[in-house]
Amino acid sequence: MISNYEEKMSAPDFWDDNERAQGIISELNAIKGIVEEYSKLQQDHEDTQMMLELADEENDEGLAQELADSVKQLYERVEQFELQLLLSEPYDKMNAILELHPGAGGTESQDWGQMLLRMYTRWAEQRGFKVEVLDYLPGDEAGIKSVTLLIKGYNAYGYLKAEKGVHRLVRISPFDSSGRRHTSFVSCDVVPEITDDVDIEVRTEDLKIDTYRASGAGGQHINTTDSAVRITHIPTGIVVTCQTERSQIKNRERAMTLLRSKLYERKIEEQQKQLAEIRGDQMDIAWGSQIRSYVFHPYSMVKDHRTQVETGNVGAVMDGDIDEFIEAYLRTLIQPASES
Repeated sequence: MISNYEEKMSAPDFWDDNERAQGIISELNAIKGIVEEYSKLQQDHEDTQMMLELADEENDEGLAQELADSVKQLYERVEQFELQLLLSEPYDKMNAILELHPGAGGTESQDWGQMLLRMYTRWAEQRGFKVEVLDYLPGDEAGIKSVTLLIKGYNAYGYLKAEKGVHRLVRISPFDSSGRRHTSFVSCDVVPEITDDVDIEVRTEDLKIDTYRASGAGGQHINTTDSAVRITHIPTGIVVTCQTERSQIKNRERAMTLLRSKLYERKIEEQQKQLAEIRGDQMDIAWGSQIRSYVFHPYSMVKDHRTQVETGNVGAVMDGDIDEFIEAYLRTLIQPASES
């Protein structure tokens, strides 16, 4: 696999598309990292076995404790390595397009949307992923009405697909002078960024393209011209927008990428429904179901309803510490296979 990437990089036209070239280099580095980690795990496993034999021969309590610590660390590293290998679906390695849409509730829900935006941005930055704002619609008083992010990094979609669904907040609203407890909802949608080499048919005659002046975060400096683009896919009713580039042409290109990704998502969902009908599965494959609750009052807890994983450290979660939830969910995806 590494040789295939190196062959692509040696092509004369490799740097003609700088963004594509950077993506290939990023993927290659990630794969090399996996191979190197596997080699290290093998070596550390052998070293641990030797330490075990030595501890057994010498009956050394100090060495036995050192061995126990080494085994624990090795086990944790193997679990992390296993998780990386779980991300083997065709589009797991791709960049992720993440959208947040607050539900009913006005400013309270819009503020919750802003909080989740910060959470996902922090999570991505901690992983070394790059975050680009494709579309941003600010709230009336605070927060956001909607936001679309492009999160760029190897396996970004593989990880973030675990976040798709409705996120529920329970807290004392800072916008309520009576100090009452409020419940707010924000839907999170995640799709892979589909590249041009994926066969998704988009006919020109099926598109309605509008331009308008950009506004909000990323758009405040470019709103003197109609640079923002809105594309409506007439057969499906899917609407995508992009307003963060100064150039209308670039915004249109990004919007088309987003549209292709959404059409791909729709295609996969239809296939899943057909398979469920064939198998007679009684499962909820809708993307809109509630997946997690964040409770700030009357107690502090974040609980994932799919895996039952929970934590009382709400502050850490809102600072982007969500790997525990993501990893637990991803592991549920292989349970049927591992039990058969």
